[in-house]
Amino acid sequence: MELWAFMKERKKFWLLPIIIMMAIFGGLVVLSQGSAVAPFIYTIF
Repeated sequence: MELWAFMKERKKFWLLPIIIMMAIFGGLVVLSQGSAVAPFIYTIF
């Protein structure tokens, strides 16, 4: 929430795509750690 307030106040909306991509890749890393989904995630890359 603090990050969103910073971006809104300083007009740093260009950071939003970077943060979203980092969150997506972080989620993929968490999912790929020893789950049944891991082989399907590895085929994407």
